Amino acid sequence: MSYPFIDSPLVTASIERPAAEAIEAARAFPSATLLEAANKLGALPSAIKPVSPAFRVCGPAVTVHSPPGDNLWLHRALVVAQPGDVLVVYTSDYYEAGYWGEVMSTAAKERGVAGLVIDGCVRDAELLARIGFPVFSRGLCIRGTTKDFAARGWINHPLRIGDVAVRPGDLVVGDADGVVVLAQESIDATLRAASEREDTEAEILARIAAGELTLDIYGWNR
Repeated sequence: MSYPFIDSPLVTASIERPAAEAIEAARAFPSATLLEAANKLGALPSAIKPVSPAFRVCGPAVTVHSPPGDNLWLHRALVVAQPGDVLVVYTSDYYEAGYWGEVMSTAAKERGVAGLVIDGCVRDAELLARIGFPVFSRGLCIRGTTKDFAARGWINHPLRIGDVAVRPGDLVVGDADGVVVLAQESIDATLRAASEREDTEAEILARIAAGELTLDIYGWNR
């Protein structure tokens, strides 16, 4: 089936993605560890949390700029996204709508999409948890959305959520603590730093178990 919107300059259908090995390696680390390893860069607003605490997501970003109160461009993004991708959605700072629910989670799961991170609200919370497709949002909103074919949106163009610039193909990792976005060019260095950080923390935990105090371990005993 043909989709005319794909030929629009508002849509970039083909993007560069991180290597599969890098995505798999990032999956092993908590979001907080990756954030610290990335020099504290890339944390999305703390209001964006998983709809279910068990949700975890890791994959390359397919960015979506949605008109306020309208989710047609999210439906379109499901055509563009490839298996393993994470939809990262900016809703033009309009939060009084549920942009995503049971139907879209089911469709995304069938497509093999890895998850949704939306700077906006969703609905059908209990059903989303039951479906098991990872959804990270600002919260829940019972209000529905429009489908305005004249409204302008974008797919796979850079966008900004909070103070974080998100580009297509950046690596997105989310868990119960929140969501971090790693620029593609920083992924390898961040993964090395994350591994070193976990080794260091393991040593510190062993010292604590042996009876040392954190003030002494970190040299803060002044």
